[in-house]
Amino acid sequence: MKESKHTFDVVAAKNRCRKFRKRILDISQTVTALHIAPAFSCLEVVDTIYFGLMRRNLGKDSDDTFILSKGHGSLAQYVVLEELGVLKTEELDKYCKPGGHLATHPDYGLPGIEASTGSLGHGLGLAVGMALADKVQKKDRAIYVVMSDGELQEGSIWEAMMLAPTLGITRLVGVVDLNDFQSLGQTSKIHPNFYPVLDKVRAFGWEAIEVDGHDASAIYKAVMSGSGRKPFMLIARTTKGKGVTYMENVPIWHYRSPSPIEYQQAIKELESSAA
Repeated sequence: MKESKHTFDVVAAKNRCRKFRKRILDISQTVTALHIAPAFSCLEVVDTIYFGLMRRNLGKDSDDTFILSKGHGSLAQYVVLEELGVLKTEELDKYCKPGGHLATHPDYGLPGIEASTGSLGHGLGLAVGMALADKVQKKDRAIYVVMSDGELQEGSIWEAMMLAPTLGITRLVGVVDLNDFQSLGQTSKIHPNFYPVLDKVRAFGWEAIEVDGHDASAIYKAVMSGSGRKPFMLIARTTKGKGVTYMENVPIWHYRSPSPIEYQQAIKELESSAA
């Protein structure tokens, strides 16, 4: 991949992700329920893409594009866009409230949102279509798409995965948020033949690497190591609910808001992790 025009500070990334988790927890106290654990699992991935990998502010035809195919993790994208000044703070404060525009899943046309997602299985196909159009029009941009591991059970994902190398698409980076959980339980127990994901992706003609999805440096280096001759897939091993111990790998936190006591405990954990 081509180097972005901005440097990537992994220490700053760690501090941002802690701040983002606290921001999402604050929002959780203003709505009945939200997809908190899915957002926590992909925060480092989304942050690294926006602050380390994506080329931005180069002009409409050159700026890289991001699609959050796992739309239920939208809060991870919203807090990053707020940090970048793309989304206004008052807009995020109205998340899922009357008069607000930000809903549970991203909607195309809102600031910084390039595709409506949340109906799982479509993000990679959209990205392949965009990448093909760029190739035909000779536009130089990369397209990043983040998917959940449960989402990979959709056949449309594998159709798109098979098509991209056939079309000679190279400026496409996919990320699988491999937290081994879908809404009601562990993916590896519900669908064991889903694994190993890495070998399957490579068999479909992609260049692919598996890393710790909470290690910003590993994410950045893996994507930058891509040869640029094939589409690239990052298999990011993550923990659902990462950062708050009582949420980690507990299915109920797929869609739930913490009680005031649980909220305080989570904030205390995040603050202590800064030491």
